[in-house]
Amino acid sequence: MKELSGKTAVVTGAASGMGLAFADRFARAGMNVVMSDIEAPRLDEAVAGVAAHGTRVIGQVTNVADGDAMDELGARTIDEFGAVHVVCNNAGVAGNVRGGELNVAEWKWVLDVNLWGVIHGHRVFLPLLVEQGEGHIINTASMAGHLPGHGAYSASKWAVVGITQGLFHQMQGEQTGVGVSCLCPGFVSTEIHNSDRNCPEEAAPPALVEPSAEEEMRFNFLADMVTSGRPPAEVADMVHDAVLNDTFWIFTDLGMVQALKEKHDSIMENRNPQFPALPQQ
Repeated sequence: MKELSGKTAVVTGAASGMGLAFADRFARAGMNVVMSDIEAPRLDEAVAGVAAHGTRVIGQVTNVADGDAMDELGARTIDEFGAVHVVCNNAGVAGNVRGGELNVAEWKWVLDVNLWGVIHGHRVFLPLLVEQGEGHIINTASMAGHLPGHGAYSASKWAVVGITQGLFHQMQGEQTGVGVSCLCPGFVSTEIHNSDRNCPEEAAPPALVEPSAEEEMRFNFLADMVTSGRPPAEVADMVHDAVLNDTFWIFTDLGMVQALKEKHDSIMENRNPQFPALPQQ
């Protein structure tokens, strides 16, 4: 897509962090924006801020894990604007980043949001983009989708990377005119480490179980890395440019990308992998 002004973008997870930055960037490009999030008060405030750029901006409270709610998001988008052109499947949660025992309910919550939210986004919006022969989908994955990790977040992001690349090949092969991008952020200054504020009760760790000193140290380290990460507005500029230039991969940290060389070398050499040496912040 070479022209965004006057067209419509849908962004999930838009009340804060990268989603809010995406919505703001697209509004500054002259797009109408549908902002979706599960947190109603925050969403209202975010919509008011983005609308200050002068385009039409609406908010829709949506749980992306709920297929019916995503259908409602698609229907309202068409009712309000008649078309959709850019879709950012961005809503995501980290789960219990302190670690501990594997919690099946927590895994289900994380996969429902991070993976099924993307799947529902494809199901609802992709036919509209294909029918009009124009549009772009951006799926927010993560560098965690390329690195080893025995957790729900890593599993969900590996899946998003895979299906997004598959969608890209499908859209190219069928010559649909629909572009696809896979956003793989490193550390970005968001509140992803506190996403358990929206955790359903059944997926939360038992209240009586205090995190160990090691688990608390792991959380604090991650929180520091995230909060000192790249500003979301810079990532939004990269996403905006990827839509205009029809770019598939969007990496925010090329040092992390370089660290993947060990992984790919071990595959080519058929040897056991070592954990990549990540660059220091």
